Amino acid sequence: MASDAGLQIVICMGSSCFARGNAENLRLLQEYLKRNQLQDAVRIRGQLCHENCKQGPTLTIGERRFSGVAPHSLTALLDAELKPRLS
Repeated sequence: MASDAGLQIVICMGSSCFARGNAENLRLLQEYLKRNQLQDAVRIRGQLCHENCKQGPTLTIGERRFSGVAPHSLTALLDAELKPRLS
């Protein structure tokens, strides 16, 4: 990922979120950015814990935190959040 990317996505890599779906979400997120040629516009960063374990998996897009992000719903979330910001 480019270090000067304008938008940052922080994905919780704590053990609870990772086990609940963020391991798969990370893979899907990387594939989504590549497929949509957004690797240089978006920076992915892992964080040990978002302190929201019971509502995980969590991730933050820009300043907005999302909880309960299941892998099957990630693409729709990314479409809704990234396309308006990056178009």
